[in-house]
Amino acid sequence: MTQDWPVADLDPVRRLRVVAAATPGIGYAEEVIAAPFGSVWQFASDLERSLPDLLTDVRSFKIIPGHAERFQALARGRLGQRARFDVVLRPGWCLMQSRFVIGGMAAVPEAGGTRCAFLGGLRLPGIKLIDPLLGPVAGRLARRALRRLEHQLPS
Repeated sequence: MTQDWPVADLDPVRRLRVVAAATPGIGYAEEVIAAPFGSVWQFASDLERSLPDLLTDVRSFKIIPGHAERFQALARGRLGQRARFDVVLRPGWCLMQSRFVIGGMAAVPEAGGTRCAFLGGLRLPGIKLIDPLLGPVAGRLARRALRRLEHQLPS
């Protein structure tokens, strides 16, 4: 056997694009924001502050201290719903999953600013059946989150 296996490294945005393509019921959006990566990711990765600003249905997001990259968080919605999320947070990468919801953000430096991606959707049995209806709506919500991210950054 050979030890020379090909290696395909994906940057965080490309990796999030793969997650979105492989997961039914997901809304995905990607765009370049005219701000440096450091500013964008400093705000986006402050999940307790950023998620209630980016997502209209999230009232609070409280981190339960854990390991540096992997931890849990409790989300509360505006209508009183609650969820516990498993979170992986690294520079330029965030993936969050609860029992019924998946969300993620990614960012990479790019000429003229920062390429950002956002995804969100439901994790339900049979979601493939309603994916053609749910996908466009979730995509609009993902685009709105990116617009809100851009507006939250200092000018």
